[in-house]
Amino acid sequence: MADFSENGKSSESNVISTHVDEKFKVSGWGVRHSQCLVLMAALTIAYSLRACMGVALVGMIENPVLDIKNSTETNISAIANETEDSFNVKGSDYEAHGFFNALMLIPPYPQFDWSKKTQDFIISSFFIGYMLLQVPAGQLAHRFGARRLVAGAMFINCAASVLFPTVSFYGGWIAAASFRLTQGLAQACIMPACHTFLGKWTPLEERGRLSGVIYGAQALGPVLGLPLTGFIAASPLGWPGIFRFYGILAGFSGAIIWFFCADSPAQNKKISLAERNYIEEALKQNDACKRLKVPWSRLLRHRGLYAIIIAHIGNTWGQLTLYSEVPAFMDKVMGVNIKANGLLTALPFLVMFINNFFFGWLFDMLIVKKYLSVTWSRKLANSIGNFGSTFGLIVLAFYGQNIYMVETIMIIICGLNIASHYGFLVNHIDISPNFAGTMMSLSNFCSNGVGVLAPNVAGLILTDVTSIYLWRKVFLVTSGLFFITNVMYLLLGTSELADWNEPDLPKADEEADAMIKKNGNK
Repeated sequence: MADFSENGKSSESNVISTHVDEKFKVSGWGVRHSQCLVLMAALTIAYSLRACMGVALVGMIENPVLDIKNSTETNISAIANETEDSFNVKGSDYEAHGFFNALMLIPPYPQFDWSKKTQDFIISSFFIGYMLLQVPAGQLAHRFGARRLVAGAMFINCAASVLFPTVSFYGGWIAAASFRLTQGLAQACIMPACHTFLGKWTPLEERGRLSGVIYGAQALGPVLGLPLTGFIAASPLGWPGIFRFYGILAGFSGAIIWFFCADSPAQNKKISLAERNYIEEALKQNDACKRLKVPWSRLLRHRGLYAIIIAHIGNTWGQLTLYSEVPAFMDKVMGVNIKANGLLTALPFLVMFINNFFFGWLFDMLIVKKYLSVTWSRKLANSIGNFGSTFGLIVLAFYGQNIYMVETIMIIICGLNIASHYGFLVNHIDISPNFAGTMMSLSNFCSNGVGVLAPNVAGLILTDVTSIYLWRKVFLVTSGLFFITNVMYLLLGTSELADWNEPDLPKADEEADAMIKKNGNK
């Protein structure tokens, strides 16, 4: 039999795979599931690395009183303060005695006299890097594949995180900001790479559940990371231990991804022919598409892309308000020190993580059972998340008068908001599995570019942080954005497969496909 495949592989394997479908159980555990779990672990570590800076600053700064708006990063500060005096000394008084002290491997650890402005810049430097590389990251994922990009991002985060304590002491705040910027640049590649991976590995019938496994890390990261970070900060490992712990985990996860994951079923050596055939037939994959350029002109004219971008902007703005401003409201207006109570912060994330799998199953079943079309399934999911958040914030604005009411509302909002991930977040893959990473990089760039203004707008409104009336305005503005962006998504959104997703095949590949089909019909 003639060899028509690109890498010298016989087309025989493709023919064989067409005869084993009847033995393959879609509901069984497969390679696609294990790879999604690996990516979920990596994303969980990445989110912990993103959020750990606030807790670490509690021990790094000479003044233990640190007021940073993002309470998801600082809610364990009270734990870290308990042992701060035992393990830390002022930078001006710090003297390295011996090799281990010089590398800050044993206490006491130096503290810095950085101003609040400097601290805020160090925190924001990560997000500056994260923003800068979003669009190029989509192209990198398309050209080099998800495996190399995610593994490389984790290796860079490993090195930057492990070296961060030493570099911060000897290089000052400029070096610290530079290393956080580097981490942000690396992590910018993860979301587009994950979407590129999902576009190659997830049939429509399982898209919600498998993407939910990976992106469940957005909730799992705070649930596990915040208490663990506070525990490390209060231990003899001190604030340097935070960065080293997560840095080492990032290195391990990068190695696992590098050696055990693959960009597509065709490149995975462990996958069965049956599972490979099931995925490739469902997605109508063709390896030639990865060599082609992104059809920018047609992609940028697609209305579905703009529906996703609008929905993504509303979701990002809303989440930043929920996670940063609501705890500040509880602190300033209600007198509840949310920073000292990890349970109050982690509980909404825990409910979000649990509901993530329920909604993933629900919307996959609606599609599989054909109760709803793919487009209306995505719109329903987005509406549950956004309209639920809309009305939750209205209730919070007018009736959030005690801690039990506020915490209950936060749990309900977070529990419902995760449904929107099965709306706009997986919609990229519905429209174009081959270019999902590119579309994700565009929507993520736009949403973060606009969403980052949410704390600034809240700051302009809150001329008096103790005024319930002004806080009501903040919540109503966010509620309105949730509502308006979802209405726009309902009007413009679509899940129809784009005609530019399947590029024209080169002539040689057409001949190969014709021969494979001919042999398969014999």
